[in-house]
Amino acid sequence: MPVLRLALAQTNPRVGDLVSNAEKIRHAMGRAREQDAHLVAFPEMSLTGYPIEDLALRRDFLERAHDSLTQLAADIAADGNGDTVAIIGLPTGPVSPTLRTTHPHAMAHNSAAVVQNGRVLGYYHKQHLPNYSVFDEYRNFVPGTRATAIRLLDTDIALIICEDMWQENGPLDALDALKPGLILVINGSPFERDKTDVRHKLAHAHANAMDAPLAYVNLVGGQDDLVFDGQSFVMLPSGTISDRAVAFDEDLVITDINVASHVSRADHHLETDVNVIVTDPVPSISGSSVDRIEPASMSEVEEIWRALTLGLRDYVNKNNFPSVILGLSGGIDSAVCASLAVDALGPERVVGVSMPSKYSSDHSQTDAADLAHRLSIRFQTEPIANLVSPLETQLGLDSVAAENLQARIRGVILMGLANQEGHLTLTTGNKSELAVGYSTIYGDSVGGFAPLKDVPKTLVWELARWRNSRAVALGETPPIPENSISKPPSAELRPDQTDQDSLPPYEVLDDILERYISDHASFGDIVGAGHDAATVSRIIGLVNRAEWKRRQGAIGPKISGMAFGRDRRLPITAFFG
Repeated sequence: MPVLRLALAQTNPRVGDLVSNAEKIRHAMGRAREQDAHLVAFPEMSLTGYPIEDLALRRDFLERAHDSLTQLAADIAADGNGDTVAIIGLPTGPVSPTLRTTHPHAMAHNSAAVVQNGRVLGYYHKQHLPNYSVFDEYRNFVPGTRATAIRLLDTDIALIICEDMWQENGPLDALDALKPGLILVINGSPFERDKTDVRHKLAHAHANAMDAPLAYVNLVGGQDDLVFDGQSFVMLPSGTISDRAVAFDEDLVITDINVASHVSRADHHLETDVNVIVTDPVPSISGSSVDRIEPASMSEVEEIWRALTLGLRDYVNKNNFPSVILGLSGGIDSAVCASLAVDALGPERVVGVSMPSKYSSDHSQTDAADLAHRLSIRFQTEPIANLVSPLETQLGLDSVAAENLQARIRGVILMGLANQEGHLTLTTGNKSELAVGYSTIYGDSVGGFAPLKDVPKTLVWELARWRNSRAVALGETPPIPENSISKPPSAELRPDQTDQDSLPPYEVLDDILERYISDHASFGDIVGAGHDAATVSRIIGLVNRAEWKRRQGAIGPKISGMAFGRDRRLPITAFFG
């Protein structure tokens, strides 16, 4: 009875690091071959990292990728693992000009290479190129035109790439005629809240329609403002997930798939527009079963914490920063950012700075010190009153200008220390504040990475409570002082200031922002949902006027379907809203 032993290699590549990425692939091939895998599938663009953006337009990059694949195929064979089939994602090109009539500026395909015995047996080129949300593939790639299957163990395996699974009238329609024994999807699918269930439902629909298991292998890791969550899986036609990988970490899933019911079902003389790549004889399996521990399930809040942590860790490490520095105000945002940084990097790589002004409360300073003690991070205090006063006097600043000066002096301190000591500065603003412009440009907005950029204020509190409860469950000290969670949020730029002096309660604000920004709701729609008309009008005005600030802000990990940055692209100069 034919059994296909499939390995899903969930890897974390770095864009452009072809040598390191190839080593990851070689290592996974060795581990899979030790367990008698017939076929190892790697994610989309696993050799080059993803997304490569306009690197896809560079001839030298494409040539390097081709040469790396050729060398990798030879190295896998030299390692003694050549008879195992590998599916490796990479860009291929330059594409012939005759194929670029609809994409005159692009010169590459987004491809999956089929490798065995030191050779590249063939390629599948992605047909559906997403051009929405964070994706610009229609700009960067030329679409493929032919569906592709791999013939292995006398059964046909349908091969597609990511977006091909999400679109109707795609390559799976042509592949259905072959009655494949397996649908194999290689992916570079970024994390979003609630996206896992959507993936599973879509995979089930395809598996059920084609009466074949569907294997889904996804990238993992942070790449600029994107986080790839992994969570690769095998979906049976019944809707059962027979195996799955861990979330937010590299993993190798090896699973046995019974393809007996599909053997000889494909009419190999059928007239189809499908490129069938036939492999050489494959190694037999030992007969031993595959033992694997089922990954633990996570709550939504834990998934978000893990996504933010991974995004921060990979941005720091992949860009070779030794450490991070951030301002600690004693408030909830900086407390959550510091806790994320410690979870991502360890306490020895995190520096916290308290920068009290004449308006800073005693508790803001003691809460900051308490946080630093709980996290075991380096902590220093740099008062700003003597730095603010000369500028305030010389320039004659008062009111909001004087308030913003305090934030800008803090920014100067953080960037000065960062330059002196080599840190990456983290900016601690959350999505709600960024939406309405409640940050000081060149002040509290300074920094190279914003861990909470896509996290609304109400979710910041949820994350803090979850992280503390997790610590309690593990018998550890909760990292975030309770006072930082419970006290009213305040910028403390004037006496007795709170955020709610000028903003509605955050539960109200976040609901308005979600409707306006994520759902593209109109003023009338939001008022119709029960919100006060004057409040809605004011919040919409604040959001629109703050576009110029957001355009200059640091990047941060995307966790929603509509993050500021790649997702939401609006003109700065506009008279509509």
